[in-house]
Amino acid sequence: MNTRSILAASSLAILVTVNTPAQARTPFTNDVPSRTQALALLETLNADLLSHPSATLTLERWCGDHGLAPDAKIVAHRVKGDDKPLPDDARATLGIGADEPVRYRRVQLACGALVLSEADNWYVPARLTPEMNQILDSTDQPFGKVVQALHFRRQTISAELLWSPLPKGWEMDAALPAAGKGPLAIPHEVLRHRAVLYNEANQPFSLVVETYTADVLAFGQR
Repeated sequence: MNTRSILAASSLAILVTVNTPAQARTPFTNDVPSRTQALALLETLNADLLSHPSATLTLERWCGDHGLAPDAKIVAHRVKGDDKPLPDDARATLGIGADEPVRYRRVQLACGALVLSEADNWYVPARLTPEMNQILDSTDQPFGKVVQALHFRRQTISAELLWSPLPKGWEMDAALPAAGKGPLAIPHEVLRHRAVLYNEANQPFSLVVETYTADVLAFGQR
């Protein structure tokens, strides 16, 4: 079968998956149609994240649309005791001086038993309300939900696929991977976004680095 025929068959499989998202499916297999399907879904998630201000709410929709858990609700699990220093360029990015306090928060965003994203967040507490700061300090609630009242916008600095199921140039008839037995091996980290959140006054108040995991593709594995 030539490349065009393979991709045509893959496109049909993709449409079936996208149009019946809640249907349980077997893991991706190590063949070109399945690899093409995985790539299309990663690109779909990437585009969805880029077009909405809240990654938390986007993941919640993704979780529900693809049946990742019986209850499509994103829960944040705080990871404490491993604070990361502020990146070198972050103060300029956030528009703050050398002495402005910045807080750090690391969370895992989970849908049911699946951890979909691991997020590093540096934020300026002076640009949040006291109530928001109190919630962020004392609970595991997702950052995007806590600051939703700021009506913030999101500006993506970078969006990078950390793993591609198909090699560069696959669409131009580059050599495709040989099929293998068993499930497709997917690395833990598949997609990373770096973004800044701005409030209604156009002040930057948060720098986030979000790393999305292979569990975003764990359809039917509840």
